[in-house]
Amino acid sequence: MPGKPEKPRYNLLLPSLVLSAFATQPPMLITGLLLIDIGKSFNTPVGITGQITTSASILGVIFALLMSILSVRYRHKNLLVIGLVFFTISALGCYLAVDYNIMLIAYALTGIGGSMINPMQSTITAEYYRLEQRSKVIGWTMAGTSIAFLIGSPLVSYLSGVSDWRLPFIVFMFPVALASLILAYVGIPKGDRKEGEKISYVDSFRKILTNRSAVTCLLGTTLASAAWSGSLTYGISFFRQNFGLATAWASILLSAMALSKTVGHLWSGSLINKVGRKNFTVFSVAALGATTFAYFNIGTLWFSMFVACISCIVAGFQDSSLSVLNLEQVPDSRGPMMSFHSAMYRVGSTIGAGIGGLTILLFNYGILGLVFGAFSILSTILYLLFAKDPTNSN
Repeated sequence: MPGKPEKPRYNLLLPSLVLSAFATQPPMLITGLLLIDIGKSFNTPVGITGQITTSASILGVIFALLMSILSVRYRHKNLLVIGLVFFTISALGCYLAVDYNIMLIAYALTGIGGSMINPMQSTITAEYYRLEQRSKVIGWTMAGTSIAFLIGSPLVSYLSGVSDWRLPFIVFMFPVALASLILAYVGIPKGDRKEGEKISYVDSFRKILTNRSAVTCLLGTTLASAAWSGSLTYGISFFRQNFGLATAWASILLSAMALSKTVGHLWSGSLINKVGRKNFTVFSVAALGATTFAYFNIGTLWFSMFVACISCIVAGFQDSSLSVLNLEQVPDSRGPMMSFHSAMYRVGSTIGAGIGGLTILLFNYGILGLVFGAFSILSTILYLLFAKDPTNSN
């Protein structure tokens, strides 16, 4: 566990951040496993039903950009707590949805909530933890997302078997969101000041957009996210179609991949402090591209599965290092910077899913691995040549 924050009375701060990260994952888990069932209940085909996630992604990008303004004007704790309110309302809305349109609206609220929670987690970390503690805290916080998949996958499968797709929303997503909301309200301090008390959002934008390293980090985040999110979207389908992996085994593999990514997040904190923010980011992005290309092009099932798990460890490295490096680019505008980071990460995820699907339609999974590897190479070059680590005086 990382050390205590600068103000040691905040004993619930780290659990609040970890649980808030955990709370953002149940919607993706439920729709990922039960999208077909949701569609059947509303008499909509899978392609149409899947647009509930698209609506959340679009709103997420738009609201992440809006957060670059809100994060300057309002306290970071308040924004994170409001984000958790959106997840709580969404869980109830999805459970009670009587038709597809209501489901679409209710699920879309998770896009707004996620765009409020994700950047504020890192910003709050920077407010209350010393520089040498931040990488470990962010690693633990991001581990909450992969732990949610590790715990949630079998739980969602069991709950849907007991009743139908609605039960996981009210028994899993709702109590997690509500508990996270209560813990965040109690455990996160109000903050000593609002970022906007000393700088306007116009000045924040100017500082970010005229900083070559900050802009490079945002572009690098987009490309790196496209590679990881794309491989995550199509990875299990690759194993099922290429190797005929049974559904039960695919579920086990998904759990192993989630566990691997958790290890990567938790391990990244100490490694980042030893290697340096920029150096570790360059290594992580490059290594993820190499392992992604490898497992999509290995012809042996067990070896490919092994490399896929290694890739997930590296993905934990990458996600943590991207956040840590972006966080320090413009220290007096961390809220807007991390909001931009969240928006660009979501844009990258959309690009990865879209180009990945097109690549599979036109070519094969081997070419898909090559495409994602190319995204990682481009991101690596950007970070290597143009990004700077403001915390490194060398």
